[in-house]
Amino acid sequence: MRWFLVAVAVLAAALSGCAVNRVVNTPLGSPAEYTLDTGDILRVIVYGDATLSTTYTVTDNGTISFPLAGAVAVRGKTITAAERSIARLLADGYMISPKVSVEITTYRPFFIDGAVTTSGQYAYVWGMTARAAVATAGGFKDYADRGRVTIYRKIGPTTVKIPSGLEAPILPGDEVVVAERWL
Repeated sequence: MRWFLVAVAVLAAALSGCAVNRVVNTPLGSPAEYTLDTGDILRVIVYGDATLSTTYTVTDNGTISFPLAGAVAVRGKTITAAERSIARLLADGYMISPKVSVEITTYRPFFIDGAVTTSGQYAYVWGMTARAAVATAGGFKDYADRGRVTIYRKIGPTTVKIPSGLEAPILPGDEVVVAERWL
């Protein structure tokens, strides 16, 4: 009888590692307004001057090279703040009351790694979830933990690790890591 109890205890301990881990999908906090960063492609429209109205890519140092105004720092700024910065620089001796509009034509890419078919960098589509990111990367590998992912998100100067489920929203620039499952 004692061996039976010991065997049941050992079996229960061994099987406890097989328990299903469920990750509760909670909405991740996203910024109230999108902030610009390296890799974003912007369409800048200066009303009344078609030569200045074109697309600009946010460079590695967080600026766009704008004619007349030079390098305009836009990293970490909202679209509205970028519009104001460009208008202020143009008003400083180049135009009288410039009207500027900025829109994002292409978001910076997101990255996916881990137990997916094809890891790498992919184009971001607004409203994308971790599940859509996995599908974009060709789906799960056989040994993937299909219930949870880790999202690494840059918030200001730091990178935050966010364990989450597949319905979690991702943002441009995020790195999504799909964990491997262990028997």
